[in-house]
Amino acid sequence: MKLERLTNNKIKIFLTFDDLFDRGITIEDIKANSLKVHKLFQEMVEEACEEMNFKMSGSIAVEIFSLQAQGVIIVVSKDEEDILIDEDEYLDLDVRIGEHPYILYTFADIEAVIQLAHCVKQMNVCITLYKFESQYYLLIEKVPEELYDTIISLSAEYGYASTLTLYKLKEYGNCIISENAHLILTKYFSK
Repeated sequence: MKLERLTNNKIKIFLTFDDLFDRGITIEDIKANSLKVHKLFQEMVEEACEEMNFKMSGSIAVEIFSLQAQGVIIVVSKDEEDILIDEDEYLDLDVRIGEHPYILYTFADIEAVIQLAHCVKQMNVCITLYKFESQYYLLIEKVPEELYDTIISLSAEYGYASTLTLYKLKEYGNCIISENAHLILTKYFSK
């Protein structure tokens, strides 16, 4: 479990699929929105809030985003007004579930990126190449459902699922090739 404070009233919790499985949760459980999932998420959110000194009282919004290949991001937000009025000790959880329609993988060197590009060059996907802190990142979007497992398997052969948020990558990373990186790389670099 990775924690990040986004603002005074917002924290982000990143859980890998291994973290979820260790706690007995599957993606199907999350989508079913069962009482078991609510209890476990409440425990995890309380644990994270305690570590980040984020007082859980008042109206709390919990947004859960599935990152398909990487895991789950939970964003916990406290209502601005409740920051000022902490004397009423009540807790009102609002849970929303969404999905990120992209895959993000990281690679140690450009050679691994080129090798993957050759493997996926015939696939109808949108791939953007970024560089951030001496690592290369491929943002893979518009993946047809029938190609999803293949893309994940191939990407995992050459790189690792990234825990970096897309927002951080776009803000601090350098976009090297946008949209058709796999086609451009295979045009100029041989296998």
